[in-house]
Amino acid sequence: MRHIYSLAGSGALNNFICIEIIVLTNLVFFASVILLWLAVANFFTIRRPLPALERSESVSILIPVRNEEENIADLVLSLQAQQFIDKPEIIFINDSSTDETAEKLQEAKDGGAQIKVINAPELPNQWLGKPWALQQGYLQAKGEIVVTLDADVRLTSTAIAQAIAMLGERSFISPYPRQIAKTFSERLIQPLLQWSWMSTVPLRIAEKSARSSLAVANGQFFLVRKSALDEINGFSAIAPEVLDDMELARALINSGARGGVADGSSLAQTRMYKNFAEIKAGYGKSLWKAFGSKGGSAGVIAFLFATGIAPVIAWFSGNPLGFFAYEFIVITRMLSAARSKSRILDSILHPISSAILIYLIIYSWRARGVVAWKGRTL
Repeated sequence: MRHIYSLAGSGALNNFICIEIIVLTNLVFFASVILLWLAVANFFTIRRPLPALERSESVSILIPVRNEEENIADLVLSLQAQQFIDKPEIIFINDSSTDETAEKLQEAKDGGAQIKVINAPELPNQWLGKPWALQQGYLQAKGEIVVTLDADVRLTSTAIAQAIAMLGERSFISPYPRQIAKTFSERLIQPLLQWSWMSTVPLRIAEKSARSSLAVANGQFFLVRKSALDEINGFSAIAPEVLDDMELARALINSGARGGVADGSSLAQTRMYKNFAEIKAGYGKSLWKAFGSKGGSAGVIAFLFATGIAPVIAWFSGNPLGFFAYEFIVITRMLSAARSKSRILDSILHPISSAILIYLIIYSWRARGVVAWKGRTL
């Protein structure tokens, strides 16, 4: 009799597990439909560059640099080639570089480049290097529009003028540069940057919203009205923030400013990392902060598993909804890739990309306070 009860109990447990798997698969499929809808909507509605026209606004360009000797010459040429803006104020802030960055900047000045160079004072407590450098530039900036730019970004000759046109009446805008990915590890990870918000955030709603949780920004190329920066005392609002770009957007929104992300793939491009070691170090310094808390990171890991790995498991287990969920997610990746000018066929590797990003999130939390970035421990 006990044996019969045992079999009955085992059968009930198996039935329960099967029902749970079916329910979870249905939820994953439903989530994939929502992501696809958002990706399609954003593909057609994301702000895109307008034709270049002469701009009357005065512009200050802030470039914080730390150990960027290999980027200075090309970046200066890129900035000097800007059209349709009148004599922009170009300010380089040298953040205690230990290579030949200072010498390269002096060479550019000696060669006739109209640039200002500021040596950032010693980094105080409660500040991180990039916000501190940007604050020094902000304190001297005179332009109506402040542009922040990473040293490894290359602009087209009309990039800033076209970005100002996209800014319109808004307080800030972040034209998302094209992310160059050459090695296999770059191609697996870098496209997830744009996909993460292309498929989850209703962009046109977000740029009008007072909810800072909907903020999307990329500090590689960011435009903000000086008056909006003044409202938050410049970059002091994000003094200790590792994820300075997102926190700046949130601070601006919380102060009443409005803005958002735009398609900047035809205006700017950059190659953030060149191999997996650089990817690991770069993401290791920031991912732990990106999602707010360990609970937030756990939620993102669950999301990545549900949208990247679970559909394939369900598909190979014989559930057709798993196949359709995988296909829908791949389509969202393809839409993001098409808009950002990255490799569309790499989208089919989304499950592998998701698994690697899960690893990087866990690594980031484990390495917090240990990871060194450009000679500083974060």
